[in-house]
Amino acid sequence: MATPLHITISEKLRHQIELGQYQAGDRLPSEHQLMETFSVSRITARQAVANLVSQGLVIAYRGKGVFVTPQKKVTYSLSSPLVFLEQDMTRQGVAFSFENLAFEVVPAPAEVAAAMQISQPSEVYLQKKLLRMDGAAGAVDISYLMADLGQRFAPQLKYQMTFPTLAQNDIPIDRLDGLIECTHADYDLSGYLEVPLGHALMVYRYTAYSSDQQPVLHGATISRADRFCYSLSTRSSGVT
Repeated sequence: MATPLHITISEKLRHQIELGQYQAGDRLPSEHQLMETFSVSRITARQAVANLVSQGLVIAYRGKGVFVTPQKKVTYSLSSPLVFLEQDMTRQGVAFSFENLAFEVVPAPAEVAAAMQISQPSEVYLQKKLLRMDGAAGAVDISYLMADLGQRFAPQLKYQMTFPTLAQNDIPIDRLDGLIECTHADYDLSGYLEVPLGHALMVYRYTAYSSDQQPVLHGATISRADRFCYSLSTRSSGVT
């Protein structure tokens, strides 16, 4: 069976991107240019571009064109003791930044109340941050912090991440329970992470405990798998 023309075109463009002929930020040929170069219809040219968009290789801006996205993937170490995300990015030579999307007091959802061992109705601080690596959107972190801590550290939490803030205020994290799973981009996430609606995303769910084994933070980091991954190092207990 012959390969569809739109696949042939998108594979050729993908190969050129991987070879560096088109680099991050470069504009791809327009639909009209693709039609002329490959002698195809507008529908075929448009589908070829859509193939690249769905792979996360390019992003289309209405009225501006299609541009190559950064392809560098960063790794966050889930080690013990806890390594702060900013420190890990600095070690890899990655410029880390974040944008506050929400910081407000909300009633604790049932799942959050159970994880944080608090009764309902109780209030918690909802934090939502868009995480950028070298300027590219890589993940959205949505977390719930104990209300008293959110109120005390609100000024700091608006310009830095939660774990460093807690450590600076003598509330070290003694234990972190985590779970990694998959989800799909809803309307908000597709906009924040610049992916199509329904795009597969990676989720790191966590609950952080203080030294007295009380949960203080519960949340999830939802990330693009093409820009973000996790590493884990374990030691054998010696049991055979």
